[in-house]
Amino acid sequence: MSVSSDGKTGTAAAPAVEKSAPSPIVVDLGRQKAKAVKRLRKGEGKLLDDVNSTINELRVAGTIAATAQAVIVVVREKPRKNVLSMLKM
Repeated sequence: MSVSSDGKTGTAAAPAVEKSAPSPIVVDLGRQKAKAVKRLRKGEGKLLDDVNSTINELRVAGTIAATAQAVIVVVREKPRKNVLSMLKM
């Protein structure tokens, strides 16, 4: 609600224009070692460098805007090798 100069209250007419939200960008880094994923979660390591370089490449190419846009990073941990099960063979 806005207040006019004569002291009466009125409603401000808002334009009925819908802004469509830009679709998120999904970056799939594939399967990585658990230690590398842990470092990525902490904000350090080689995977973080890969994510930053990928985002910069997308900005230069014009795929994403220089302003904030949702970027989803998908990383799967490689399953650990169970040494004991290998010894039983």
